[in-house]
Amino acid sequence: MTKSLRVLLEHLIDYAGLFPPAALSMQDAVRNYARYRDGEYAWALGKFIVPQARASEVPAEFPLSILGVDEVKATTEEEIAAFPPDVYVEIADVRLLGAIKEHGQRAKIRTGGITVDAFPAIDNVAEFLRACKAAGVAFKATAGLHHPLRCVKPLTYEPNAPTGTMHGFLNVFLAAAMLDHADGILAERDPRAFTFDDEKATWRGHSVTTAELATMRREFAISFGSCSFEEPINDLKELGWL
Repeated sequence: MTKSLRVLLEHLIDYAGLFPPAALSMQDAVRNYARYRDGEYAWALGKFIVPQARASEVPAEFPLSILGVDEVKATTEEEIAAFPPDVYVEIADVRLLGAIKEHGQRAKIRTGGITVDAFPAIDNVAEFLRACKAAGVAFKATAGLHHPLRCVKPLTYEPNAPTGTMHGFLNVFLAAAMLDHADGILAERDPRAFTFDDEKATWRGHSVTTAELATMRREFAISFGSCSFEEPINDLKELGWL
């Protein structure tokens, strides 16, 4: 396990097992999260994401510090002004980032879903990342990032589910670290194009230092939500990166 990959992945995966396509019961999702917290890869686990309407169902003994209440959506500056500081605001229009910055909030991008049209184009994701950086707004991603690298996979866990091209979470977060090359990194499907050592992470000759990755994760690219914690971890193991 190299230092650069550890820094990139640390507390990166917010567990959203209550959401589609997993859509687990509260009991099963809480049980899974507790198991992940005690597991070998607990260091990669982020918060337990819960819809606001179901927050009362969370067991009383569940630590509030690891609870992430479902984020909000906004299409206007007026809606953003009504939200408290520190929430993640899902937007489709990057022109709203100024209002998010003004009100001390963070941004969220939806990177997929259970239908093909829910996945934004590469240039839209790159535009969002660059706009967040320019505005000085931290972000998280949600939906569709079950796999490390861009790939074609089934969109749900149903038998004979339709397939679609999914963004990779390593693509997204390394693109955030190397914005000048964001479009190329987001499009990359070949694991051999990436290398990780203790001092840096590299994509096709372009590098970011481990120290820069740590700063990026702490101040800019915070996490992504996934209804599966095991799928991302298993994929990383299959690639030989864990």
